[in-house]
Amino acid sequence: MPLFDVLALYPSFTFISALILGLLVGSFLNVVIYRLPKMMEAEWREQCQQLIYEADHLVVTESEQANISLDSTSIAKKETFNLCAPRSSCPHCGHNITALENIPIISYVFLGGKCSACKNTISLRYPSVELVTGVLSALAIAFFGATWAGLAALVLTWALIALTMIDLDTYLLPDDITLPLLWLGLIVNSFGLFTDLASAFWGAVAGYLTLWSVYQLFKLLTGKEGMGYGDFKLLAALGAWMGWQMLPQIILLSSLVGAVIGITLIIVRGRDRNIPIPFGPYLAIAGWIAFLWGDRINATYLKIFVPS
Repeated sequence: MPLFDVLALYPSFTFISALILGLLVGSFLNVVIYRLPKMMEAEWREQCQQLIYEADHLVVTESEQANISLDSTSIAKKETFNLCAPRSSCPHCGHNITALENIPIISYVFLGGKCSACKNTISLRYPSVELVTGVLSALAIAFFGATWAGLAALVLTWALIALTMIDLDTYLLPDDITLPLLWLGLIVNSFGLFTDLASAFWGAVAGYLTLWSVYQLFKLLTGKEGMGYGDFKLLAALGAWMGWQMLPQIILLSSLVGAVIGITLIIVRGRDRNIPIPFGPYLAIAGWIAFLWGDRINATYLKIFVPS
């Protein structure tokens, strides 16, 4: 019997399994959220150093060329830093996190939210990301079931969580996530998983061009850049997953989510209105809501506001 059929027979087990899997993935997402922007920055620095070095050596003899190649190679040498290495460690004392100290939620509770070595406080953000990832993963599986659609929904959920947190930290939406997400949306819908391929294709096109047009108009009127290109790519990815028909709802929902969160931050935390707030998290939240409940929201809207 296929695995999905077995899981369908035990919905409670499937729900709990999705929750546990989400907690584990949430632990990894904490690594992605922290390290990916630093990896991008290191790559940019390396490219800049390379360009500067090459600019200083535009005129060289053939005998010097070999030395320049060796020197330029040495520029790139640096300590390994990626999603796998080095091991996670305490930011205060450098203590390497052991496997027992890295169990999602449980380790944080048993350690009392402190490093086992230096006793400095561990940010509540880490278990929060794990918990949110676990809960949203369970909800996605509860909605789509143990199916290929449910598996794809998990991938979309995890990517949106990572993008949300990275954008909040750095005002960046990395191409390393948005572009694969866009292509994956087109691939899964080539099998008609969530919509037909034509709707997915035009959803990607319309998603990008919609925010690109807003960006250009805002820049023309104010001389300022209102959003980044990463926002265009994220909306394009959401269009690829859900089709062009869902884009108006995503844009409206993102504006609503942004207004609610922005006003709350101003009232509760006294946030300066002039401090920019990234738009990516609002798009991600709205996109995830529309992905699960978009059809139901549209049906409710039509029932209330459109006479039968």
